[in-house]
Amino acid sequence: MSVREKDDPDLYAKIQERNLLRQYDLLTNCIEIGLEKGIESFDKYTLWTLNYAAVANISQLGGRYREEPIYVGNHCPPHFKEVPNLMDRFFSVIHENWEIMDHPTVLPAYALWRLNWIHPFVEGNGRTARAACYYLLCLKQGKLLPGSKIVPERIREDRKPYYAALKSADIAWEHGQFDVSELTKYLSDLLLQQLSNS
Repeated sequence: MSVREKDDPDLYAKIQERNLLRQYDLLTNCIEIGLEKGIESFDKYTLWTLNYAAVANISQLGGRYREEPIYVGNHCPPHFKEVPNLMDRFFSVIHENWEIMDHPTVLPAYALWRLNWIHPFVEGNGRTARAACYYLLCLKQGKLLPGSKIVPERIREDRKPYYAALKSADIAWEHGQFDVSELTKYLSDLLLQQLSNS
């Protein structure tokens, strides 16, 4: 059972907001498991679960990779047949560089950008990418981070710099370069804001 935004915008918005609260609760559980078990616990099952929570009653295809084309503004994500391989490579980059990259926001920035770029799900990609980013921020710090308003909430409140930082990484990628430095700085600033309001 699901509701479409065009059929009932108010109900859709209410369900979306409740889903977000449930996703944050679930995210806390996932982070606590990750802190106990290590970065290897960050896998496709974690993302599928976070995505399902984000889109329950909005999309009937929550919690699994898309099997159809999708378009996002001016961005044309990779063909759906490439998604499983791209996601395997995504997790590989995170896992293989976890001990090497000691900067607290580089891999979370990579996750935030790459998940939005791949767009592995039919719905809820941004919400899932922000949750994954926060998961990695907490694991890098080795704890569930304090603060009354967490980084994903801060991103939602002011999306303009978020979109600009994603676009910067996209442009670098189009030119054959990997550069998430703008996203890295953006996340560092948001993380400092969160920690200073704890």
